[in-house]
Amino acid sequence: MASFDSPPAPLSPAAETGAPARAPRAILVVDDHDLLRLGVCALVQAQATPSGANIEVFEAANVADALALYETHQASIGLVLLDLALPDTHGLSGVAEFRLRFPAARIVVLSGTGNSTLAQGVLALGAAAFLPKSADLKEVVSFIRACGLLDPGAAEVPPLAVPKSLTGYAEFAHASAWQELTPRQMQVLQWVLEGKANKEIAQLANLSEGTVKNHVSTILLLFGMRSRAQLISTLH
Repeated sequence: MASFDSPPAPLSPAAETGAPARAPRAILVVDDHDLLRLGVCALVQAQATPSGANIEVFEAANVADALALYETHQASIGLVLLDLALPDTHGLSGVAEFRLRFPAARIVVLSGTGNSTLAQGVLALGAAAFLPKSADLKEVVSFIRACGLLDPGAAEVPPLAVPKSLTGYAEFAHASAWQELTPRQMQVLQWVLEGKANKEIAQLANLSEGTVKNHVSTILLLFGMRSRAQLISTLH
C-alpha cells in the first residue's frame, strides 16, 4: 500500500507544456473476474458516441496493474470502475491507494455487497459512486453517459451517486466516522482490517505499540465498536 506521505503524481506532458489537454474518452475496468470485465466492456463498447467512435477500454485484474495503467494513460482515462475485492486489496485499501496516488481520478466502486456502511466509507474516500454488482450493469453505462464520456455536453455527474436502496446510510450512527479519520488512522484501520496485530502495525508504521493502541482505540470509539473483531466484521 502506498505511503500516506507519497509525493503527488507528476503533471502530464500537456500540463507541463501548456498544451490543451484532450478530453478523456477511455475507461479503466478493474476486476479479477474475466466475465465481469468482458460484460462491462461489451456494454460500454456497444454504446457508440454520437460521432460514431467507441470508447476505449483498459482492463486490469488487480490494483497494482490498474495503477500502472492509469499512470501511463491518465490523460485519456475519464473513469475508473474499481472492484473492492481484488487479490491485492483488503477492505477499502484499493480505493484509498488509488485516491492517494491519483487524487483527480474519477472512481466508481463496484462491490459484491450492498452494505450501506461500506458505501459510506467508499464515498468518504472520494469515490464518485458506489454500485453493488447485483445492480443492472446498464446502471454503469448510465453513469458513464452522465460523466459525459458518451454524449458531449452531457450534464455533470451527481457528486455522490448511490443506488436508491442505500440512500439511508447517512443516518447510521457511525456514518461520520470515515470523515473524522486522520490519514494515519486510515492507514492503521486498513492494517487492522488485514488482521495485523498492534506489534506488526507498529513495525510497519514505525510507531510505538502504545501509539498504535491509542489509534486503534480512537478508531473503535469513532465507529462505536467494542472490539477489533466487531470492527472487522462490520467493515469487511
